[in-house]
Amino acid sequence: MTPRPVPTKVKPAMLPDDLRAALDQALARYSPQELSRSVAQLTERYRTGAATGVAHLRGEADVAAYAAYRMPATYAAAATAMRQAAALAPGFEPTTHLDAGGGTGAAIWAAGATWPSLRQVTVIEHDPHVIDLGRRLARTSEAAAVRGTTWRQASIRPGLDRPAADLATMSYALGELPEADRPHVVRWLASGAAMVVIIEPGTPAGYATVAAARETLAEQGMTIVAPCPHDGRCPIRQGRDWCHFSVRLPRSSLHRQVKAGTLSFEDEKFSYVAATSRRWPRAGARVLRHPQKRKGVVSLRLCTEQDGVRDVIVSKRQGDVYRQARDAGWGDAWPATTEEAG
Repeated sequence: MTPRPVPTKVKPAMLPDDLRAALDQALARYSPQELSRSVAQLTERYRTGAATGVAHLRGEADVAAYAAYRMPATYAAAATAMRQAAALAPGFEPTTHLDAGGGTGAAIWAAGATWPSLRQVTVIEHDPHVIDLGRRLARTSEAAAVRGTTWRQASIRPGLDRPAADLATMSYALGELPEADRPHVVRWLASGAAMVVIIEPGTPAGYATVAAARETLAEQGMTIVAPCPHDGRCPIRQGRDWCHFSVRLPRSSLHRQVKAGTLSFEDEKFSYVAATSRRWPRAGARVLRHPQKRKGVVSLRLCTEQDGVRDVIVSKRQGDVYRQARDAGWGDAWPATTEEAG
């Protein structure tokens, strides 16, 4: 009998109403033209920052522009990754959360929506203007843990003193650190944590950062719970492909104007890893690309424990499994083995 897919499908993530309202209010003091101008300047600084070493964010207007430009997508990626991890660790109910390099707090909002059990939240962020906006946004949250977040100004580095936390997260921040420091920071992040979630852009460089962090977490004795169905070395050969996923999020009119976009949505591509200090039942396999659908068949590219990356074809003759394959999406879980169409 062919096994049924593991039910861990996660719906697209949208900004919660309280965060969207708070963000709109915070941005109202700036004209769309001011925000668009700051976004253009920020983009240019990010392109040249590695060479000049100049700080990217220079004051409150830049922070507001950054929040308008990136916070919705960062929230969507963090919420998607966390919900996948939560679906595969159903008994995990953290009460404390540490978010390292947390920016304006997108990840703590995502964690609060994913784990209502949270009671204490700490964000470590080096920029005081970023902290100021993040704190103002958090105070409007319906979740008490998010409202009461402790904001600590510090740069993430090896050896930094660290509050105890069941859940430790780092989103879009690890790759900005010197490469030599990253393994030490990952070990620091994992120290005493029951779950670690690390998210980076869905680019070859972002994937490489996540893949290296994944190896460090496994060396620490943690179990990789998502997205990988195993703890072994990633079967994807770096340089030819990379493991990443995508979440679609709606754009507000201001969001479209700031990004100079015309579409009412955008697709945020991200790479991530979630690891736990105990073993949970894992997905048998993970869908690595958009399923290819043709008349009577669905082709799936899967990451598996035994066979690495493999392509599986599910035919209409397989009945219920075919219907599941037809509904499957990029990033969904799938059984470890599936009979191929003959």
